[in-house]
Amino acid sequence: MTDGGSGVLAATVRFIDRLNETVGRATSWLVLSMVLITCLVAVLRYGFDLGWIWLQEVYVWMHGTIIMVAAGYALLHDGHVRVDIIYRSASARYKAWVDLFGVLCLLFPMLGIVWWTAWPYVLTSWHRHEESRDAGGMQGLYLLKTMMLVFCVLLALQGLALALRSLLVLLDRADSNETPKQARAEP
Repeated sequence: MTDGGSGVLAATVRFIDRLNETVGRATSWLVLSMVLITCLVAVLRYGFDLGWIWLQEVYVWMHGTIIMVAAGYALLHDGHVRVDIIYRSASARYKAWVDLFGVLCLLFPMLGIVWWTAWPYVLTSWHRHEESRDAGGMQGLYLLKTMMLVFCVLLALQGLALALRSLLVLLDRADSNETPKQARAEP
């Protein structure tokens, strides 16, 4: 691979990393909002004997959105669960092979299955303009269900960035002092 080709790969990796970094940081504000709304629901319910179903659904929907949308951010920062017996002390090339295998043979097929399963589910929800089943609940349930597809896209992009970063390491095009996890561009 030419240096120009590896430059394009590195630029693609940086772009995807920045995208998921931005999405992750924006999502962190949802976490704060979710905590505040949850506290508000508890105070209103137990302090004033007041409650609205839509307000309770807001924090449940926020929780689902946070999990779905921030998955790519978690992968970017190596926040997913890993059995780390050998990987931690392994060489950068070994880590690159493990990461490349994991993305191509585990992550991408899993995301393909999730997309294939979620697509008709989300499409049906949009066609019906689905809303909460509870009286007084939130409208626009199709928007929440769409987060499953957003999950697939953002996580697949970050998986692609991880695979490209690993490829750069294997082709000796990455900085020799960086492992695939350390090669991320900071915002």
